Parts: sequence; C-alpha cells; structure tokens
Amino acid sequence: MFEIVKQWYQNKFSDPHSVTLLLMLITLAMLLYFFGPFVVPVLVALVIAYLLDWPTAHVQTVVHNRVLATTLIMLLFVGVVLALLLGIVPVLWQQLSNLLQESPHMIEKGKYFLLHLPDDYPNLITTQQVQSFVTTFESKVIELGQVVVSASLTSLKDVVAWLIYLVLVPLLVFFMLKDKVTLTDGIARLVPKDRRLIIQVWHEMDHQIMNYIRGKVFEIIIIGSTTFIAFYILELRYAALLGALVGLSVLIPFIGAALVTIPVAAVALFQFGVDTQFWTVLIVYGVIQALDGNVLVPLLFSEAVDLNPVYIIVAVLFFGGIWGFWGVFFAIPLASLVKALFNAWSTQWQEPEKPLLKES
Repeated sequence: MFEIVKQWYQNKFSDPHSVTLLLMLITLAMLLYFFGPFVVPVLVALVIAYLLDWPTAHVQTVVHNRVLATTLIMLLFVGVVLALLLGIVPVLWQQLSNLLQESPHMIEKGKYFLLHLPDDYPNLITTQQVQSFVTTFESKVIELGQVVVSASLTSLKDVVAWLIYLVLVPLLVFFMLKDKVTLTDGIARLVPKDRRLIIQVWHEMDHQIMNYIRGKVFEIIIIGSTTFIAFYILELRYAALLGALVGLSVLIPFIGAALVTIPVAAVALFQFGVDTQFWTVLIVYGVIQALDGNVLVPLLFSEAVDLNPVYIIVAVLFFGGIWGFWGVFFAIPLASLVKALFNAWSTQWQEPEKPLLKES
C-alpha cells in the first residue's frame, strides 16, 4: 500500500512545477479560510471587474484609451445599478411586504385545502397523514420566523459595513479595470519560476470564469424578465417579486428551480384555487424552466460548462456549505478548477510559457 502511494507521489510531484502548483493552492486556500471575511469586498469587486472587462475592452478599441474606457463603463454600470435600486427594489419591497402580510391567510387556505384531500382522494391519503404534515409544516414556519427575526436583528450592525462596501467596491472595480495589466504583472512576479502548470490551469480557467459570470448575469436578466412578463399577462399577483425570485434561482443549478416552484405554486393556488388558471401558471412556469435548461443554458455556457450534472450538484452542496452564497455562485467555476487541476497533474503539457494575461 505504501509503495503504491509512494509511486503515485513520485509520478505526480517529482516535477517542481507540480509542487509549485500545490503550494500555491494551499496558500490561497489558507488565506481564504483565515481572512475570507476581510477580503469579501475585494472578491466582490473582482467578480464585477470580470463582468465589466469585456465591455471595457470593446470600448477601448473605439476610444483608444484605457482610462477613458474604464470611466465610461463604470459610469454606465453605476447608472444601471442606481436605476435598479430606485426603480425595481421599491416595487419588490412593497410586493414582499404585501406577501408577508397575506401569508397567514395563505397558510390557512392551504391547510383547508390539505384537510379536504382525504375526502376527495380517500385511497391515496389519510387524515392522519395530512394532520402530521400540517403539524410539521407549522413548526417549521415558526422556526423560520424566529430565524428571520434573529437574522434581521443581528444584521443591523452590518449596515455601516455595507455602506462602506458601497464606496469601496466601485473604487476597487475602477482601479482593477484601469490598472489591469499592471496588477497582473505584479502578481506574475510573485509566482515562482516553476509555473508551467499554474499557467496551464490559469489559461484554462480564465476564459471559463469570464464566460460563466457574463452568462449568469444574462441568464438572470432573461429568465427574470420573461417570467415577470408571463406572470403579468396571466394576472398573477406579485409578478415582479416572483419573476425576481425565478431569475435569481438560476444561481443554484437544478436545486434553485425546484425551490422557487414552491412560492410560485403557493401564490397561484391562493389566488386562483385548483382551477384552469392555476394549471396554466404552472405549465407556463415549467415551459420557461425547460427552455432555460435546454436552450438558454447551452447557448450561454457552451464554452464555460463541460461538467456532468452530478458533479455540478455535488459542487453546489460542497462549496455552498463552505462559503455560502459565493460558494453557490462559483460552484461551477470551482468544479471546473478541480477538473483543470486533475488535467494538469495527469498530462505532460509542454509548451513555451505565455504571459498570465494579455493586454486587452
């Protein structure tokens, strides 16, 4: 057994480039583990910079000045964010408040519907089963309410931190975009010379991460807008709030679509009852999800995602459990990184070194 492990170690780590890659991964993992909460603004800024680098590069080809291109894109980005905050967020907040106020009545109506199921389908479900389900559901709702209240109270102390982030993050994004080449050259000087495998993994991941972030933003906008329009036409209440939830649900592959089905079905059931309109809403919602999974996702992520669905779900559960929201958001790129690392350690890739990042 020890001989097998020794032979595997010699095959994989006799090359100094492999050792350099391993040490760099361990260093980054330790930094994120111990200092992750302190570098959250930097990570958020890095995500936004990745998103805005593509339009900045295209504008730079027109104005022939990186600083001017960065300034124009940042002004456009800040304008869009402010428009969303001032135009959409108040509507969503109002609809959320109304939904919370009506939630007790919705729960009572749902209980009434469940308690009458044994009368309509006596061979499929019993009164005891329904009572047990209702009791469990009520206890979970109470627990959820307590968690929400405690979270809202503890989050008050973070208001100042969020206000600081609103100033720091745009500044970080601006300088990351403006000084892109200078920053990457500085990082390159910190990396050891035995970095062939690091460069291989970097070039494999750089394009994928950029495509993934850009594709996710487009997917959220397209799915959220389409769902809102469909629900508005069907006269479903809280169409804007539900459309936003469906759009954000794409951040969690497979699982998000299943979870957001619950509020969509609950609102439709409360408003229409078990009627034709209720089933129409569910069918339209199912069609949107089918088009997202079978048309939009392959179109947007054809170059960014080449993973089995099992690996994606495991990555969502694993990285989401470690890093929460950002772990879920970057589950697919992180899974792709793991795949790239296995590819790097399993192949003998020999090419001349390239710069870590090209000038846009």
